[in-house]
Amino acid sequence: MLQALRTKMHGWPSIIILGICVFAISFFGIESYIVSRNDTFVAKVGKHEISQQDFQQRMNSLRQQMVQQQGEQFDGAAFERPENKLRVLNAMVDQQLLVDAAEKMGMRISDQQLRDTIVNLPGLQQNGKFDAGLYRAFLAGMGKTPGQFEAEVRNELNVSQLPDAFNASTLITDADIDRYLNLSMQRRDLRYFALPRPALTDSKVDDAQIDAYYKSHQADFMNPEQVSVKYVEVSADDLKLDVQPSEDDLKKRYEEGKQRFVMPEQRLVSHILVNVPKNATPDQQKAALAKAEQLAGQAKEDNFAKLAEQSSDDLGSKRTGGDLGWLEKGVANPAFDEALFALQKGQISKPVLSDEGYHVLFLRDVRSGQAKPFAEVRDQLVKEAMTGDRDRKYNEIAGKLTDSAYQNPGSLEPAAQALGLPIKTSEMFSRQGGAGIAANPKVAQAAFADDVLAQGNNSGLIDLGNDHAVVIHVDKHVSAAAKPLAEVRDTVRQKILDERVAAAAKAKADELLARLQKGEDMAAVAASVGAPVKTASEATRGLADVSPDLLDAAFKLPHPAQGKPQYASVPQQDGSFDLLALDKVQDADLSKLPAQQRDMLRQQMARVYGDSAMREFIDALKAKTEIKIAADRM
Repeated sequence: MLQALRTKMHGWPSIIILGICVFAISFFGIESYIVSRNDTFVAKVGKHEISQQDFQQRMNSLRQQMVQQQGEQFDGAAFERPENKLRVLNAMVDQQLLVDAAEKMGMRISDQQLRDTIVNLPGLQQNGKFDAGLYRAFLAGMGKTPGQFEAEVRNELNVSQLPDAFNASTLITDADIDRYLNLSMQRRDLRYFALPRPALTDSKVDDAQIDAYYKSHQADFMNPEQVSVKYVEVSADDLKLDVQPSEDDLKKRYEEGKQRFVMPEQRLVSHILVNVPKNATPDQQKAALAKAEQLAGQAKEDNFAKLAEQSSDDLGSKRTGGDLGWLEKGVANPAFDEALFALQKGQISKPVLSDEGYHVLFLRDVRSGQAKPFAEVRDQLVKEAMTGDRDRKYNEIAGKLTDSAYQNPGSLEPAAQALGLPIKTSEMFSRQGGAGIAANPKVAQAAFADDVLAQGNNSGLIDLGNDHAVVIHVDKHVSAAAKPLAEVRDTVRQKILDERVAAAAKAKADELLARLQKGEDMAAVAASVGAPVKTASEATRGLADVSPDLLDAAFKLPHPAQGKPQYASVPQQDGSFDLLALDKVQDADLSKLPAQQRDMLRQQMARVYGDSAMREFIDALKAKTEIKIAADRM
């Protein structure tokens, strides 16, 4: 076959065919043999890719936030659902669109804005001022360097630039506020009376009626599906450590982590800032430098604060004479740092250029770094060592429990024997949970999962929080079933009677409403059923003396004409009815509203309208930006 093909592939026909093949290959796929690319992004916004790592970091960060907020109520399985992951990814796409749009508009976050944001974070304040020690401890607790944290803050500020601009540019007029207030604080004059619950005239219920009601409402008389589970648990609180850390171990730990107990050198600094406009011309740059040099020449130790108050463009520090507090390396930008740490105490620097402009620095004091002695931190080292050993032991046992439960999915016995842990049994519980470990929603969710309940497998390791986890196996299972009629006969009979009373109440309410709508006086109609009429003059939506159902109905009624009330029959939670008359509607009394409350309302409305405009802006960006979502990589 091959030889026959070779024989035929000679001469000009073969040349033509070969040319066609070469042409086809060169235009339709030869690049796939030369260039190999595996896309790994979860989303692509224009030319920017959102990597799997970025997405996972965002998910991990949100997970930690929700665990802190919800504690044991946090549902990890629900958090990992595809629809929730897609919501998180869509939010990241929106943020990238905003960052790209801000960049195209020439908006940027200056180093001064970044610094001001960080030094004003509430958790980093001591006596109303930024504290570098708190900042260092904060970074250590998060396991981040100053550079990493600054990058995160800068990114957050980048994302918020356009939303902040939309909110700031949203104009809320006095007329807008008045319209809202007249609607939300509208006043209505009401009259109403409660219709007495009618007496039961027919209390006879035969067996046929009970049987028919039971069959047609069987869902109301069910025993829920229930299970009990066997479980093996591991808790760090129950773990006993074999040995205490020796003195040598503690000293070794101290030496290895000594830098944690060293206070870095800090410098007390003031500055005068001369702003340089964005996209400054050479003449503007020269003028700013000349002014900064003039100020540096004038500045002395005894007049620096006054000079800063008069001439500095840094609004945040000029009121305090340019005071920036105690700074350590890494807090400011590199040029600022280099100049500051080259000064001697009492010296004033030449102008230092940054993104904001020129700084004139005055080094007021120096605090040298000192290490805390071993004796001072010994207790902390013991606690860390014990906690670390307990965590390692907990993780080791939890890992072995997980492995054994998966290797022997049909029973907890091998895991319990291998680890020397007892097998415990829970009480029966439903999908809504129960007592003991079943009070944790994760346990109930796992117990009723298909692989555990239907397939009879062990669950995975269920994290209950605070280094406490269990693996469960269904012990007993009772399907949902209707309660026997004999057990619920009295309940069924009472429900039938209650429905008769409710039907009679509605019929009476409809009759009385018809009389009111025909023009009968409300007092006379109420007297006919022995009910007193109550009034609520100038009632507002939040009035506490009137039931919420009645108020809701009152504010849904159309405005009455002069002398012609609007009427309604209003069902209450207990099955009774109120008869309602709306006599008058008035706008809010705006004279009683404090100016501060109007200003607060204006800000709230600006945020709402700004958010709405921002959403429309993002939708417009999406319409003209190519966006690819790789849901399979989330």
